[in-house]
Amino acid sequence: MKRKNLLLTLILTSMLAVIAGCASSPNKEGTGEYIDDTVITTKVKVAIMEDPALKSSEINVETFKGVVQLSGFVVSQDAINKAVETARGIKGVTSVINDMQLK
Repeated sequence: MKRKNLLLTLILTSMLAVIAGCASSPNKEGTGEYIDDTVITTKVKVAIMEDPALKSSEINVETFKGVVQLSGFVVSQDAINKAVETARGIKGVTSVINDMQLK
């Protein structure tokens, strides 16, 4: 009986460790949030790539908990404004941080 209780305790402890490892914190995304952010990043990159007014090679996109950060060196203020507008239009984006600079 003791062996069964010990085994059950080990299994429960392992499960709790796995669950805690997948949980999010203010500085770390949970597994689901990471997947959501990866999807958002991909959608923003595709939208930028499909816009003929923007050069996707100039704009870097990162997402953390729905907040999209755009960085890079672009040729005009219009390109910066268009990229920010494009990112804001993607479902799941909660806000956009513009760290792009003019060349």
